[in-house]
Amino acid sequence: MKLENLTKPENQDIQNDIIAKIKELISYKNLEPGDKLPSERKLAEKFGVSRSNLREAIQKLEFYGILISRPQSGTFIANIGTVAMDGMLEDILSLEDPDFKSLVETRILLELKTVRLAALRRTDEDLEQLKNALEAYSKKVMNGEDAVEEDLLFHLAIARASGNSTLNTFMLIITPGIITNFEKYHVCDSNQSFLGIQEHKEIYEAIRDQNPQLAKEKMKVHFKILYQYCYNTQDDSKNIANT
Repeated sequence: MKLENLTKPENQDIQNDIIAKIKELISYKNLEPGDKLPSERKLAEKFGVSRSNLREAIQKLEFYGILISRPQSGTFIANIGTVAMDGMLEDILSLEDPDFKSLVETRILLELKTVRLAALRRTDEDLEQLKNALEAYSKKVMNGEDAVEEDLLFHLAIARASGNSTLNTFMLIITPGIITNFEKYHVCDSNQSFLGIQEHKEIYEAIRDQNPQLAKEKMKVHFKILYQYCYNTQDDSKNIANT
């Protein structure tokens, strides 16, 4: 997997403006659940936006279950009541970008679960992908190059190996924000990156040996620096680590 599409910057203001206009269109036209929206071309012209920006907004509403796209048929309003629909759209428009601490907290909670599941469910193909990701990370670090993306590719491979598509999706959602903040705040220095090689290897070996408890413990060790970076008190880091 590549992170090019995940890390592509999105214009949040444009997306929200399009979503607000779709909300107005649904209300103005009195569209009901199951009704079809106008074509992308017509909507783009009506809203004065590019089709690519419109498509991103529609995909976001699809993710939240507001719209449903059917190949060769078009985009339809999901089977949701009007009141619930309005409330969900308002919530989507009021969503704020998560801060780094909340992203890290979510990542830790997710990965302590995914690594256990990966140890229980991994396949030979999963192990091969994990090994490739580990080697790519090690190569970058040994060459003195930035390896943030390779680091996260390893963790995304763990999420896939968990066999839980929902957990995997959540990891994909928070990954762009994590990459951006890692680069912004320079969280990992070179010494930590070299240490990460051994930590990744130990996590891989625990998953390979199908030892879920050891895998979880090794993941906790791997997150020690993040605990210290994001939490002001020792109690905070202990609480999240013991979840």
